[in-house]
Amino acid sequence: MTSRTPPSDAHPYLRAASAGVRHHTRALAPPGTNPPRPADRLHLDVLHAHLAALLHLLDRLAENTRPPHPAAGRHLSTAHTLLWQATSEVHSAFHLLPAHAEAEVETSTCHPERLPEGPPVLTICQRHLAAGHVVRRKATPTDLRPRTTACVR
Repeated sequence: MTSRTPPSDAHPYLRAASAGVRHHTRALAPPGTNPPRPADRLHLDVLHAHLAALLHLLDRLAENTRPPHPAAGRHLSTAHTLLWQATSEVHSAFHLLPAHAEAEVETSTCHPERLPEGPPVLTICQRHLAAGHVVRRKATPTDLRPRTTACVR
């Protein structure tokens, strides 16, 4: 006998993660704070980890959805590619921010050994390379080019 999970309880961890992102977004610019806090490396590292986890989730959803619903699976694959592009831009922004307010801006190339604070155990670069490996196995260079989209409804 199987029990169906009510729709409100179907994806509690994903809903909790979304709520956490909404809470953090509100906390970045509390009312009366002038000016809002700019992004720092820690924020971008955590955001990159979140995006990498979403990449994995979208990849799995696309693979599982494609056989019974090919069109929906293609749309999920497209969403996966676009999310990769956003993840790549967050990674690039990470390297343009100084480690500390007084630190000099590093180059945008990925060299964890040259980070002012030294290479952490799992760097954003290692995570990005691992995610990129998965993306490049499933997408062509043409798929990875920036594109404009229009709703066709």
